[in-house]
Amino acid sequence: MEIRRDFYLDKLIKRKHNGLIKIITGIRRCGKSYLLNTIFYQHLLSCGIDDTHIIRFAFDSADDLQKIGESLIAMGKEKRGVNPEKFMAYVNSRIADDGMYYLLLDEVQEMDCFEAVLNGYLRKANMDVYVTGSNAKFLSKDIITEFAGRGDEMHMYPLSFAEFMSVYPGDKYMGLAEYMLYGGIPVVVLREGTAEKAATLQNLLSEIYLSDIYKRNRIRNKGEMEDLLNILASAIGSLTNYEKLKNTFKSVKKSKITSTTIKKYLDCLEDSFLIEAASRYDVKGKAYIDTPKKYYFSDLGLRNARINFRQFEQTHSMENVIYNELCMRGYSVDVGVVPIAVRDDSGNVVRKQLEVDFVCNMGSVRYYIQSAYSLPDEMKRAQEVRPLKNIDDTFKKIIITKDIVPAYYDEYGIFTVNIYDFLLDCDSLEK
Repeated sequence: MEIRRDFYLDKLIKRKHNGLIKIITGIRRCGKSYLLNTIFYQHLLSCGIDDTHIIRFAFDSADDLQKIGESLIAMGKEKRGVNPEKFMAYVNSRIADDGMYYLLLDEVQEMDCFEAVLNGYLRKANMDVYVTGSNAKFLSKDIITEFAGRGDEMHMYPLSFAEFMSVYPGDKYMGLAEYMLYGGIPVVVLREGTAEKAATLQNLLSEIYLSDIYKRNRIRNKGEMEDLLNILASAIGSLTNYEKLKNTFKSVKKSKITSTTIKKYLDCLEDSFLIEAASRYDVKGKAYIDTPKKYYFSDLGLRNARINFRQFEQTHSMENVIYNELCMRGYSVDVGVVPIAVRDDSGNVVRKQLEVDFVCNMGSVRYYIQSAYSLPDEMKRAQEVRPLKNIDDTFKKIIITKDIVPAYYDEYGIFTVNIYDFLLDCDSLEK
């Protein structure tokens, strides 16, 4: 069963022939290799590109390595990467004319000096280069710097809910429940049965994601890292900072871990794309607040697997799903803070801070969004609306709810939409 990834295919198509190295980044097993070597490859063929002008090479494939006289066994014994001279000789042997050639490279980090090799291909007018990678180095958010301004990054996420529903056999209501429980890693989505899905997630988390993090960052105290991941998984969407986390370790684990070490661990988890941090933004003061931050998981299935599916709060899970969807659509997403002044029971003026779940920016477009699992009465709605009413600018203000309601504007101009319409219609916020 094929899961179409048209959202990302369109992005690659728009980047064709732009003179840069197209770098597909993202958490492991999110579908980068399949996108490049199957979906994009089929697109090139459909455009009339001759197969001889498409050079596909996977640096972790024994068959492909054999084409250039390399061996996975020999490389392992000698503790080295693929010989770049052998690879370049192979590519040169495939270039037969001055026509455009498309170089689709998977796991390119397995080649020694890959940055220099790829930068060299940019000097060739008839070479269009696309790469993916999934080892620790390529999972780093800083991979673009390896190409000194010659890279064009396209970040890929696990399946969106719309992509998930394209292969889910049930209705959208059951679909969202499963999506929030087992996430959108393609290999998990295609597994049959809940036990298979859960086991696959557990294996991916321990054998691939955490293993990569330990290896890359040379982390010795794996217990501390896993304890931190447990804390984050149990408190998705909650404001936290290094000091607060340190105190949790001290009181619960009797640990003497420092704030500096916690920051290092958080950086490692972010660099691997396992979690993402949302910074706080003072809407009225137009300034960022350094701490605390909110942390979300790039895939809820991995989050739930980390805590053995024992803690499932739909309110926080829904907030995480909305955050991921907004990031996938290309918005920069922050947590909004709206300072207000009110009088207490004694008549004194006191300052309070109201929170807007998400402040989303893309170019000149901005949305203020509240995630409200349910709006059962006017009291709850007033609570969600209050921060939005205290924002002075004219950018669009939105409430996303799980209640089955038609999209509507209230008397304050605040737009309410149900989560199913939001997730399944990429233009839902513009209506």
